[in-house]
Amino acid sequence: MDKHDILDRNRVILCHFDSYSTALLFARYGVSVLAPNPLPETASVIPEPSDADERYAPLAALDALTERYGLDKAQLNLVDNFQEWMNSPEGPIRIHLARFTTFEAPHATMEPHGGLFKPISQMRGTPMIELNLLRQAFNLIMT
Repeated sequence: MDKHDILDRNRVILCHFDSYSTALLFARYGVSVLAPNPLPETASVIPEPSDADERYAPLAALDALTERYGLDKAQLNLVDNFQEWMNSPEGPIRIHLARFTTFEAPHATMEPHGGLFKPISQMRGTPMIELNLLRQAFNLIMT
């Protein structure tokens, strides 16, 4: 399976949670919080498709993203309970949530990719559909 094809059909929200201060930060690229690309403007929420296959496998998506961004996969954990699906003109897109396990948010690691870590309160200007995804991620991690 071509890793580029995997990233066409998947997006990943990257976050960092500091359990000491309870600070939850999300990587943001311009106005989007989805790596490696924002959703198409026409994207809308859908239920999980019945024909979802290995092109949507969480580990395959994480592997492709870590390879593209040069991230250390050992420093990331997928958040299992987060599963969202979007419709697009090219077909379904699965949204994954991955959490950095580092002591501090890896700011320098994300900067070459245009990524800045910010709290949800500083996400003004992010598309509403992505803000809804962040709200779900926030609620999942904070509970």
